[in-house]
Parts: sequence; C-alpha cells; structure tokens
Amino acid sequence: MAGEFDMKTLGDLLIEGKTKKIHLSKSDPSTVIVLNKDRITAGDGARAHDLEGKAEIATKTNSLVFELLNAAGVPTTFIRQASNNIFIAKKVDMVPLEWITRRLATGSYLKRHPGVHECFRFTPPKQETCFKDDANHDPLWSDEQIICANLPNIGRDEIQIMKRLSLVVFEILEKVWAQLNCVLVDMKIEFGIDDKGNVLVSDVIDSDSWRLWPEGKKELMKDKQVYRNLTNVTSESLNQVKINFRWIADTLESLKKPTNSLVVIALGSSSDLPFAANIESQLKALDVKYVVRIVSAHKQTAEALNVVAEYEGVNKSIVFIAVAGKSNGLGPVIAGNTSFPVINCPPLDSTGRDVWSSINLPAGIACTTVTSASNAALAAAQILALNDVFIWGKLRMNQTKLYTTLNKEDKKTRVTNQNYL
Repeated sequence: MAGEFDMKTLGDLLIEGKTKKIHLSKSDPSTVIVLNKDRITAGDGARAHDLEGKAEIATKTNSLVFELLNAAGVPTTFIRQASNNIFIAKKVDMVPLEWITRRLATGSYLKRHPGVHECFRFTPPKQETCFKDDANHDPLWSDEQIICANLPNIGRDEIQIMKRLSLVVFEILEKVWAQLNCVLVDMKIEFGIDDKGNVLVSDVIDSDSWRLWPEGKKELMKDKQVYRNLTNVTSESLNQVKINFRWIADTLESLKKPTNSLVVIALGSSSDLPFAANIESQLKALDVKYVVRIVSAHKQTAEALNVVAEYEGVNKSIVFIAVAGKSNGLGPVIAGNTSFPVINCPPLDSTGRDVWSSINLPAGIACTTVTSASNAALAAAQILALNDVFIWGKLRMNQTKLYTTLNKEDKKTRVTNQNYL
C-alpha cells in the first residue's frame, strides 16, 4: 500500500512531460521520483485536458502492471508506489523509442496497410518501433534506421533484446487480461539502459499505453482511444473516460494469484531426498508450490495409493513427480491409479539400466520420464502453466533471460575476435 510521501526527498526536476514530472531523489541518487499529473493528452499533445483524479488512477494501474512484471522476473525500473500519484523507479538513460506490439490490426496500422481487414490476427504478434519525436508525429523506424542513428549504447544486440522483452511483456499482460475476459489488442512500452548496460522496461504502462477490449468487443473499449475518438469533449465525456480508466485499475486489482497449483514429489525412500532437492530448487525458483512425500510402491502399495487419493481430493491442479531408485515402480503405479499427470524422474545409476522400468510400460500407463531433476520440475511447471498465468510468465521470462544471456556472451566473443575483419 502507498503511504504518505516525504516531499523533502524530492530533488531537482530532470524532465517534465505532458502527463508526468520526473525528479531526482535526494535520499537515493540511483533512483528517480515520478509524479503523475491530472492531465490527459492525444495527438502528440494537440488535444489536452485536465482530468481530476487521473494521476491517482494512472499511478495505481502502472504499479499493478509493473508488480506483475517484476513478479515474473522481467527487468524493469519500477521499484514501488510511494503515494497516490507518485512512484519510485531506478535511474536510467531512456531510449528515445516506443516499442509497439500488436495482436489485432486496428487504428493506424489499417491506415498504413490498406486492404488489411480490421481485427486481422497477428501470430506471432506484429512488432513496430517509433522514434519519439512529437513534431514529426513519432515516425516509424526500421532496425537499420535505429542502428544508423548511433543512439548511445544501442546496437544490433540491444535492439533484439528490446524486441524480445517487448514481446514477452505483451504476452504476459495478454494472458492476464484474458483471465479477466478482456482482449489486449496492442500496446507500447519504452526502455532504459542502466549504468551496467542492462536493458530495463521503463517509463509507465497504464491506460495510455494500450488498447483494451472487454469481451473482445471494440465497442466496449476502455482505453484512451475513447478520448481520441471524441468529436466534442465535454465534462461528461471526460468523466466517462475517467470511469473507464478506473474500471481498468480496479479490474487489474481484482486479479488474484492462483493457489490451486501443486506439485507432489513422491519419493520411494529417504535415500532419494538429495536427488529430489534439485527438483525442489527449480520449483522454488519458479514460485511453484510443492510437497514431498515418501511412499514405496513395492513395500506399501496401499499406502502409496492412499497418498494419491489424498491429493486427488484437495481440488487442486496436481502434477506428480515420482522419484525412486532401482526399479522405479512408483511412477507407473501412481499413473495407473490417477488421472493427474505423472512424471517419472528416476536417479540414474552408472549403467542406466533402471530407467527402463520407467519407460517400458504397458498400455494405459501414460506417465512420462525425464531423467534430469531440474527438467522434471520444469516439465511439471509447464503443465501447471496451462491454467496459471503467473507460472507461465515465469517460464516465458526464463526463456527470455536465457536468450539475453547468450546474446551478451556472443557480443563479448565478437568484440574479442575481430581480427578476421
């Protein structure tokens, strides 16, 4: 919850835009203080109106969005909401580009691409980049234009990282809004570069940033397009825009993290605990709830099936991971007596013969076998992610982190191996 903000920590004004002011922080030079205004604009500032209460709504929406992204592991500048209209962010060098991601064709895209039907679905999403220049109406830029502009710290590698992050941000928020029966049509985000050269999602993401259609119906839109479409701006129409924005903030706030996803790690004996620790570690990293049980399919079959029945009765989405050395009958026995997914993860001995008890199975036993502990946890998380957007976001961002890491490593290698040029 945001409390009272100590205005004594407000430092020099860095920049003032149409809808917000950004100040240095006296208490922490590595951060900035962002104050939203009760102001709404459109058409690069050609249309602008005061809108009492907008700053509070925008700050709330932005904070909820960035808290979701931070929870998924997306690198952002957002730190915390400080008051009703203020949030704290990391100080970065902003990249003067807007990164647009579109799922459905509408708006300016249709004007630029005659013949494309409205609501044409882009799979994968369509990505575009605009150079921030109000005087020239934020022109579209190609990758080549960005590279040739010689923007500080922005090269081919950073462009690809920003594209990848733009996509994952859109996909996470698209799934969030889908759970709330809304279609995220398109959105724009911005990036900053920190003092270590890392690319961070920056600026704000609120109702000025996207098109949002409840129930997938354009006529029910709740975003700033309603304001853009007004032919006559009245106090009543502005109030409706504010009502729409508040609906977005309140709807986002109503999103609850699922509590019904669970992995049951079933061990054949306590000697399997060290191996299972690797499964636990990966599940913790993905913020997936789990329990560990020790049951033997060979020595106490009835008790093993009672444990299965115990978790079948808790009304949760369950994935079983069976860990048992030597003859791994535990996984097949569980799989033959439950409709939940079962993953065998047998610790392999030096000869690898024991794995066949998890693979060579009769018809009707549909458990899968994964010999890597961390990959077994990953497979379980992917199953649960089908109905848990929070787990899905973690998984998607982990893939993006791997891409970013490899990209940076390749860049270092290229820099140190330029003699052939």
